[in-house]
Amino acid sequence: MSKNVGVILAGGVGSRMKLNYPKQFSKIAGRTALEHTIQIFEDHQEIDEIVIVAEANSYDKIQQLVIQSNFHKVRKILFGGKERTDSTLSAIRSLEKESPDTKVIIHDAVRPLLASEIISKCIEALDTYNAVDVCIPATDTIVKVDNNTKTISEIPKRSEYYQGQTPQAFKLGTIIKAYDIYHNTPGMVATCDCGIVLKTLPEEKVYVVEGSETNIKLTRPVDLFIADKLFQSRSQFSLKNISSLDSLESLRDKVIVVVGGSYGIGAEIIALAQKLNLNIKTYSLSRSNNVNVAEHASLEKAFKEIYSKEKRIDFVINTAASLVHCALNSMTPEEIAQNINVNFTGVVNVATAAYPYLEKTKGGLLNYTSSSYTRGRAFYSIYSAAKAAIVNFTQAIAEEWADKGIKINCINPERTKTPMRVQAFGLEPEDSLLDPQVVALASLFILASEESGNIVDVVKGDKDYIDPALEQINA
Repeated sequence: MSKNVGVILAGGVGSRMKLNYPKQFSKIAGRTALEHTIQIFEDHQEIDEIVIVAEANSYDKIQQLVIQSNFHKVRKILFGGKERTDSTLSAIRSLEKESPDTKVIIHDAVRPLLASEIISKCIEALDTYNAVDVCIPATDTIVKVDNNTKTISEIPKRSEYYQGQTPQAFKLGTIIKAYDIYHNTPGMVATCDCGIVLKTLPEEKVYVVEGSETNIKLTRPVDLFIADKLFQSRSQFSLKNISSLDSLESLRDKVIVVVGGSYGIGAEIIALAQKLNLNIKTYSLSRSNNVNVAEHASLEKAFKEIYSKEKRIDFVINTAASLVHCALNSMTPEEIAQNINVNFTGVVNVATAAYPYLEKTKGGLLNYTSSSYTRGRAFYSIYSAAKAAIVNFTQAIAEEWADKGIKINCINPERTKTPMRVQAFGLEPEDSLLDPQVVALASLFILASEESGNIVDVVKGDKDYIDPALEQINA
């Protein structure tokens, strides 16, 4: 059976970034762009091995990163060349002993936001085609300019033009054949590997897999800022992948503790979990049973009692929050402190109190943010600031606790019809709000996944994926 090999081209120097080091070593969300890119291929179930092509001066540093991050799929780190084509050639020459049917997926190291499903689509397309490109439709008008006169010579039809991205994928035999012709044809010039195939093997059809607008390439200084913001909101988890309730089977016999479970989304989660016939044990912690998230000792005592009874805690969900809808200068210092304590200090308290139990079960922690985390909102400044902090906190401890096997995610639900929202904003049009049951079931699906470090948007459009499962549960 042929292999699927990821080739990561990391030979650039990044002169346009105006850095004093290669742009693949730019830090984004705590890691270098190169590490993020390798991780995508490392985690992809269909990728068998990874080849990295390095610029000579960066070779030792890349070797160190691979060792430190334990990227076990990286089998080769090769020296590249002056041009991109030299780097690709280095990679395919190193693979010449492999089967010609080997699928080679070539990607730029400085596109660290590649979605794993795009890799899957490239691999699948290579069952039919020998060459695959990843492109997105051009959104701006394309203009052809006469560089001598600096005037427009043509405005082609935009619908016929796409913007190329990476990866580009090939059957190994095809890309080797194309390069052999390319290097033996004086004067032939191409800007990418698909371009080489088009010029050297005109009989080969190059199939197009649709890419993503977020699969950006780090080229200009502003791209680092954009990438950092995209990483903040990035999620590997998609509710579109949910097909049935079967994926919740991993929750069978588990113990779930819901902090803030007496009403709203928390109460809906408990109600749905109890309807699943999976023997899930649920516990609600809230002020109604004398648990205060602002007091670490209160949470410690509650978790200890549950553990004493069940001998395990598998998942902790923290839906506790307080939304005060008024101007900051209208709040007393006591009200401000109380809101900070519930909305952020409480999140930290829940995480640290739950840690010893989740470490034992390699369980999961689920937090909640809101759309206000991307921009502070007038009249609920403390709430929106805390929600931004929760996002960063979730992503940080997901990395810190990854080696313990604890999975940590955060849900970002669209405006949801909860008692807390009604108290803050009064009655709103029903069709403008998300059903809390949709958020609750999405929460259970995320718990059942193996993902971690995700900020998962739940929007009204997700009803199409969630509603069939809800109908089964409520039948």
